[in-house]
Amino acid sequence: MLCVAGRDDRVRAVCLNGSRVNPSIPPDIFQDFDVAYLVTDLAAFVADPDWIDVFGERLILQTPDAMGTPPSRRARFAYLMLFADGNRIDLTLVPLAEREAYVGEDRLTVVLLDKDGCLPALAPPSDEAYRVRRPSAAQFADCCNEFWWVSTYIAKGLWRGELPYAQAHLERYVRPMLDVMLGWRVGLDTGFSVSVGKHGKYLERYLPGPAWEAYRETYAHGTVEDVWRALLATTSLFRTTARSVAKRLGHPYPDGDDARVSAFLVHVHALPPTAPRVVP
Repeated sequence: MLCVAGRDDRVRAVCLNGSRVNPSIPPDIFQDFDVAYLVTDLAAFVADPDWIDVFGERLILQTPDAMGTPPSRRARFAYLMLFADGNRIDLTLVPLAEREAYVGEDRLTVVLLDKDGCLPALAPPSDEAYRVRRPSAAQFADCCNEFWWVSTYIAKGLWRGELPYAQAHLERYVRPMLDVMLGWRVGLDTGFSVSVGKHGKYLERYLPGPAWEAYRETYAHGTVEDVWRALLATTSLFRTTARSVAKRLGHPYPDGDDARVSAFLVHVHALPPTAPRVVP
């Protein structure tokens, strides 16, 4: 990457960001190289789609800024590249005129090359912006409300036998609220000094063994009854965690919503399921 940039006069600086500069993340073989080229003529690069062949044999490429209808109109252009040797490079072209804005966006950024000395000195990399933050009472209440509200959708879908609908609501709406609540527990346990990662991918590092095992039980197999089991496991873990977090933060927990929705779930679970609908 640096050799290519060094030979091309249109590239004036190169930065690396993301997990490879995060001191809190141990390196592994699947970490991406998140690289930015600060360039003088972005349009010339974009107009020549084959210029990236210089980096090697690719398994697959995605250019998200060229996708969609209409495609993205942002000033930057990204190439997401997975190579035959297993390396992945996410290369973003950034207009040189945006250099001040770019280097100020993310503390997980280091300068690899600066041909003109045009970039400001950067503070040492830090993941502070990604750490769990102490929630306000309103944020805590909103998380609880979303969790219990959408849980009723899952029950409705399961009674109807609509497995995709029920599973989608469990994973897309209810689980994220559980992950947020568990993140706040981790934050309280660590003095809000760590990140639990995207989609809670680092939760296992910080949760006690029993809590992690309870979390694993919230995943469902592909049957209506097992989604019911997973939903009830999810509500149990959320309740236990949220009550503890509420007490430690001094925020009220919505016991009434919990009790009423939980009773509703038990009631719907006990109802005879609707007959399968046959589409003519």
